[in-house]
Amino acid sequence: MNFSFFGKKISSIIAILPENESYFDDEIPNYNFPLKKSKILKELMGYHKHKIAGKNQLASDFVIAGFKKLFEDNIINPKEIDAFIYITQSPDYLVPQTSTIIAHQVGLKKDILCFDINQGCAGFVHGLFQAFFMLENPNIHKVAIANSDVLSHKVNKKDRNSYPLVGDGGSIAIIEKSQINNQILCFNQTFGENALAICIPAGGFKLPSTDETNKDFEDEDGNIRNLNNLVMQGASVFSFVQEYVPSMVKSLLEQGNLTQKDIDFFIFHQPNKFMLEKLADKLEIPHQKMPNNIVENFGNGSGITIPLNMCFNLKERLTQEGLKICFGGFGVGLTLAGIIMDVEKIPYLNLISLKE
Repeated sequence: MNFSFFGKKISSIIAILPENESYFDDEIPNYNFPLKKSKILKELMGYHKHKIAGKNQLASDFVIAGFKKLFEDNIINPKEIDAFIYITQSPDYLVPQTSTIIAHQVGLKKDILCFDINQGCAGFVHGLFQAFFMLENPNIHKVAIANSDVLSHKVNKKDRNSYPLVGDGGSIAIIEKSQINNQILCFNQTFGENALAICIPAGGFKLPSTDETNKDFEDEDGNIRNLNNLVMQGASVFSFVQEYVPSMVKSLLEQGNLTQKDIDFFIFHQPNKFMLEKLADKLEIPHQKMPNNIVENFGNGSGITIPLNMCFNLKERLTQEGLKICFGGFGVGLTLAGIIMDVEKIPYLNLISLKE
């Protein structure tokens, strides 16, 4: 589906990461895999270090810390926020929604639209969609979209397929109306037939967690996990990304009568370095226009990888000038979501750490 908006902007972004780091070289003994092959995997996938939440840290803790920093730095007043969208797949509770807890903790007004979205890899782009829809209403002026997850709590430390790349943390972006009426191009597509390619099998109503679901087993590739752990079918996800993301980019470019050369940066969700390099090659995009260094420095934090990418790689540029950016989210669902927009100069891009 293609659709569009006009006159919206991102006015500030903050990313919040756990202080704790884990290094792939230290984790190698945990994996049922030869040392030589592990070293090859490190170079290929871009594994180095990743940010891991403390045992008692919740996904909401990172968003609460982010809001407090925004208020402390006088970036926005809590009473200015008319809508708050919280995107996570690791909520504090099944019931109630975490957004209302966060809103109370940080002092957002009670006269506010406030809700959760269960989304992962495409979560930031989906959050932008929702914010843009809300800002079509004359009574809504500023929307906060927050992404956060602590999925390391749901990954087995002996699972070589998933643990080396997972990362934790959160992000907040403030979205508001712009005086510049540029068109924002949007695309979304869902492939529910392959939804279980990334999943946590147990813990929901379909398969509640029990002592039995908590028993570890070894798969055919030597990965050790249990049914309460996150599992990713890497080959299926890779094929999905390589097959469908290029068509998404093509559709967005055609919608705006643009070429790839018109785009300054392709800021995509970052599953791993290898996948993004192959995707850039297939799209014939120079690697420097599609940064791929998030996993090696922070890990794959699901919905936060796009805003984190902007804070880490584009801060110097975006605080000085606007850029035409193609955003791309893809993964859990399996879902594709893309945006091409003229991102105006963002005066506030910040990256902070949170102690346990």
